[in-house]
Amino acid sequence: MKLSLNWIREYVDLPASLTMERLGYDLTMRTVEVEDTLNLADALRGIVVGRILAVDAHPQADKLQVCTVEAGGEEPVRIVCGGSNLVVGQKVAAALPGSFVRWHGEGEPVEIKVTKLRGVPSHGMICAAGEIGLEDLFPAADDHEILDVSAWDAAPGTPLSEALALDDILLEIDNKSMTNRPDLWCHYGVARELAAIYKKELRPLPAFSAPAVGEGVPVSIEAPERCGRYAAVVYAGLATGPSPYWLRVALWKVGIRPINNLVDITNYVMLATGQPTHGFDRKKVRQGIQVRTAKPGETLELLDGMKLDLSPDDLMICDAAGPMALGGIMGGKGESILPDTTEMILELAQFNPISVRHSAQRHGVRTESSARNEKGIDAARMDQAMGVADWLVRKLQPGASVAGFTDCHPVKASVPVIPVDMDFLNVRLGRTLTPAEVSDCLAPLGFSVAGDQDHLQVTVPSWRATGDVSLPDDILEEVARMIGYDAFAFIPPVVKLEHAITQRDHEAGRAIREYLSFRAGMQEIFTYPWVDRRLLEAAGIRPEDCLELATPPAPDTACLRPSLVPGLLEAIVVNQRHFGTFRVYEMAQVFRPGETHPSDPAETLPEQPRLVGGAVAGQDPVGLFRTAKGILEEMPRITMIEAYSFAQREKPAWADPKIWLNVIAQDEVIGSVGVLSAKAAAAAGIKRLHAAVFELRTDRLRPLPSRENRFRHLPTFPLVELDLSVLLDESVSWAELEQLVLGVARRCTFVEEYRGKQVPPGKKSVMFRYWLGSDQATLTAEQIEAETARLIKRIGKTLGGEIRQAEPANG
Repeated sequence: MKLSLNWIREYVDLPASLTMERLGYDLTMRTVEVEDTLNLADALRGIVVGRILAVDAHPQADKLQVCTVEAGGEEPVRIVCGGSNLVVGQKVAAALPGSFVRWHGEGEPVEIKVTKLRGVPSHGMICAAGEIGLEDLFPAADDHEILDVSAWDAAPGTPLSEALALDDILLEIDNKSMTNRPDLWCHYGVARELAAIYKKELRPLPAFSAPAVGEGVPVSIEAPERCGRYAAVVYAGLATGPSPYWLRVALWKVGIRPINNLVDITNYVMLATGQPTHGFDRKKVRQGIQVRTAKPGETLELLDGMKLDLSPDDLMICDAAGPMALGGIMGGKGESILPDTTEMILELAQFNPISVRHSAQRHGVRTESSARNEKGIDAARMDQAMGVADWLVRKLQPGASVAGFTDCHPVKASVPVIPVDMDFLNVRLGRTLTPAEVSDCLAPLGFSVAGDQDHLQVTVPSWRATGDVSLPDDILEEVARMIGYDAFAFIPPVVKLEHAITQRDHEAGRAIREYLSFRAGMQEIFTYPWVDRRLLEAAGIRPEDCLELATPPAPDTACLRPSLVPGLLEAIVVNQRHFGTFRVYEMAQVFRPGETHPSDPAETLPEQPRLVGGAVAGQDPVGLFRTAKGILEEMPRITMIEAYSFAQREKPAWADPKIWLNVIAQDEVIGSVGVLSAKAAAAAGIKRLHAAVFELRTDRLRPLPSRENRFRHLPTFPLVELDLSVLLDESVSWAELEQLVLGVARRCTFVEEYRGKQVPPGKKSVMFRYWLGSDQATLTAEQIEAETARLIKRIGKTLGGEIRQAEPANG
């Protein structure tokens, strides 16, 4: 969205020293993201107001003329031009050397230089509106018409941006950052935020006073759940014509094409207050206005000429003859403002945002009005819009008057009051605030704060009460952003790293991918979750058995895939043009109708199993089947998952009648492998190749437990390797002995266990190997003996062992 800084300044006096960099940063950190700031004058740099002093014929070209132009320099300049409306005394847009224009309004801007045109030097260019980007502001009668600025009181040499009041900064606001802030889709809403940020006063908007007399238009709302308020202001004594320049340029700056004074009023009100409005020709509205849903068979031609076949789900603005407008989106062609309109019904309404969005998506109509109405606008905004509209009508049409006013308001919104504890705020903000400080943060935004030192009652303003602010956490956010997120000291979080959790399912999935990619030589592909009906039918899947998207990307791709096979068929079709043989696979979720929801029998939860599927394409169908089956046979061994078997139980719909097998695990069919049948291949469009396809559920594959490898540093100095035999009771286990030895040695391994004549009854001789070492130096003989003696003492004292032999393992 584009906003004019000059327009914002009409509502708030910003600091004189404020730079655009600072404004963009502050607004981004506290309210919405400013993507860019654009100075309109930059595109017109070097283009000035010029006065034509003489117009002479070109000696070498009948369609060109040589103009002498006063452009603010010491001497007039000569410019060759082909304009059709050049006259002496005319003020024009003169692009001097160094400026940039678009030739005939097309292509990229090019730099103007002193050059010869058919032998005559030209020191600039006299521009048409389209050549400097002003075609919507100054529509031309033909391609050769030059922009005439004689009506502006500007001396020759005055920068064109200054003369035409185009010296303005545009703020480019990221729409996504204010999706939940309908109050910011206008200049006044952003001005309110800037006034709060810089602690400046926000000027009030003009107020609307309903007339004491006058017959209003009858209004009935038959669908109050979709239209909570509808107001119709009737203006008489109007004259349709061009808008004054200040209004046209205000709209043009922010991307709205000026139409005429009455239409421009409705657009100006929307851009100023965020409340979309629409004007109907009073003489075209029969009897009254009905806000209702469309009836079967009704149609509507919109202002842009688009013809709609209406649905009973569409909310319409109607009169006695039928629909006049698609509620909250766009008006109809027949009853809207016409060139001879003298009486206007100004419509202001509060629409249900979901209803507006559904209708806009259903008919593919996106407008500035629908973009705002589908965010959820408060009903009180209509009062502001009526005030601005009334002020503007009286300013542009002094002879106009309010001939009637109707305000139908069946659904009145309550004012939310949110209880907030000071402890709640202070703990989460990490600082101690007083109720007065909280009020100072919230009051400029329109909130009112009451309560005591510990408990507050925060009343939310109507423009924030449409779902944006409803919890204490929302109040916390408002206080924090007004303080400034960058004003809070950074406190690093305490992170405690624990050992990694072994997730065998995820490890098995990665192992399968690595096996198929590296060992099986297959290319991984990624397909969309929605599939074409033709591919579903080729795979033997009925589209009516699939889950469907409410708003599909295309009519034929509404179904979500219940299998990976349709996507594999599409991959084969695409790749058959380029390769004679290839192997592809995909691992992804599929979507299938599931079981009934336990708490709501009318609702079902979709099943989303994870599958792996692959295709091997080539010329020999039997060889392809063996290759695909071999890939599956090797997969359990390589990826360390439980083995499965193959058998023919349930034939896949896409498989050849004979060459197919099911994959069986725990006596359950978890997948299939087979050659693609001729029927399936033809239906999918596979013409040059045969293919073997496999598909199985990875959530039915059980990963096998495996050893866990642990990191151990290499020894800094050489270890000493020794063998030791110890006489132990039969009841002593190897685990007990190993644990004891590792309290002294770096490593320990079992060598042998002996029972015989030399071993007393109830005893056993255990021989083990152990390694001694140090991180400070190589062990000396004395140190080795001392460590061994310590180990022997521990074994004797703890396990009652007797030492039979101790010597170096290699000696």
